[in-house]
Amino acid sequence: MADDTIPADLLDLLRKVDTPTVCNAIEVAQGKRGFNRFTRGTMHHCKPGDQAIVGFARTAKISGLAPPNEPADVIRARRMDYFRSMAGGRSPAAAVVEDVDYPNCIAGWWGEVHVAVHKGLGLAGAVTNGVMRDLDVMDEGFPVLAGSIGPSHGFVHAVEIGTPVNIMGMRVTQDDLIHADRHGALVIPADIIPVLKAAIETVISSEEIVLGPARQPDFDIHKLEEAWAKFEQART
Repeated sequence: MADDTIPADLLDLLRKVDTPTVCNAIEVAQGKRGFNRFTRGTMHHCKPGDQAIVGFARTAKISGLAPPNEPADVIRARRMDYFRSMAGGRSPAAAVVEDVDYPNCIAGWWGEVHVAVHKGLGLAGAVTNGVMRDLDVMDEGFPVLAGSIGPSHGFVHAVEIGTPVNIMGMRVTQDDLIHADRHGALVIPADIIPVLKAAIETVISSEEIVLGPARQPDFDIHKLEEAWAKFEQART
């Protein structure tokens, strides 16, 4: 499905900038500090340096610590319903999957097979509080940001599809727009999308007020005082 919500120039920019920059830009767009829809704690990225994950969330919950207590045919049918849900919705899309066993997750839902399948279905990447594995054989071009790394799949099975999820303190509902990289993930408020590109450009230009002089060989405390005064006027 073609994207009909995010302007192409904004989407291109979002894929190039890191998540801290987007976090700062959201505060610029909102005109205040205090934005808090982001993950907490350190997460693990399958290939640090890959372009950012940008997409509308396709949400689900999984479990793997104990065997499911439902009939096998119900579990199999729900897994296929899970894949149908992942393949639907707006594009670009990203899988956002909560492991309900957190913080005792053992099930590597995100490994060689599921990365290949989700990439083939057109998703841009995955964010989870759970486990990833098979790091050396994951397909290129499908970043995974996970709560941990491990060797097992446990008794992994889908338990909910399309419901709100909590990923390391970040609450996400189906079709929320997310941005994620090696630093963590966040939810981009829908109401700032029209002004987000300008806000990102403002963040980059305002930081350059300090970064430019600081990287020059003649930089000193006097140049810092001058640059920082300008920076304070420009930033949120």
